[in-house]
Amino acid sequence: MPRVIGVLSGKGGVGKTTLVSNLGYALTQLGHNVTLIDGNVTTPHLGMHLGMHMAPKTIHHVLKGETSLKSATYDHPLGFKVIPGSLSVNDLIGLDIGELANITKKVNTDFVLVDSAPALGREAASALAAVSEVVLIANPDLPSIADALKTAKVAEASGKKVLGVVLNRMTRKRHEVGRNDVHALIQYPVIAEIPEDENVAASIASKTPLLDMDPSSPASQEFFRLACKLTGRQMKRNLTFMEKMISWLTG
Repeated sequence: MPRVIGVLSGKGGVGKTTLVSNLGYALTQLGHNVTLIDGNVTTPHLGMHLGMHMAPKTIHHVLKGETSLKSATYDHPLGFKVIPGSLSVNDLIGLDIGELANITKKVNTDFVLVDSAPALGREAASALAAVSEVVLIANPDLPSIADALKTAKVAEASGKKVLGVVLNRMTRKRHEVGRNDVHALIQYPVIAEIPEDENVAASIASKTPLLDMDPSSPASQEFFRLACKLTGRQMKRNLTFMEKMISWLTG
């Protein structure tokens, strides 16, 4: 039975698509079959992040009944599958976003990650209806946390399992809302703290996940740690050269 997880936030620009693409790749590295779906039909970004923005058939065409789910599902070179969105405004005409739930039911991989539209409008509500589990993502500032709290309440009311909160673009500055405060406000644990990383923008420009472009970066390591947490695995940390030497000398 696939685990269908929606990545939701109360506002745009907090990093949903970056999380979906990197988490999807991390789960693939752990040996799982993964499908990524762009559930943001008005402003779809998943295809752009992964170099699949010119796909001839998309989630839009499936939602309009113009093509099959299989025709709009593409194999990414990194091993996961992608159902991207269309960048054409014309493809919004005659589209029924409410059909998204029927689409996710037909996907047969270990994990299905849905990149939701921001806020709490009809698109986000349809993405929520299409998943069984939810990961909330927010930036470490009060407006973003407040919006995440609203999203958590809507998810609860919809009977969805909220897995926790991902804090994105952490810098550890004093003004940031920390892990304990977020837990106290939202009543769900912080399951990942993704540090600010200038290479995220470079990875988007390169149309590949940061975990592929720079797997040793702190942000990449946290994406991978989250994948391990979601699958109940212990993350094996790579030893430094000095640690390897000490281990060899103490045999």
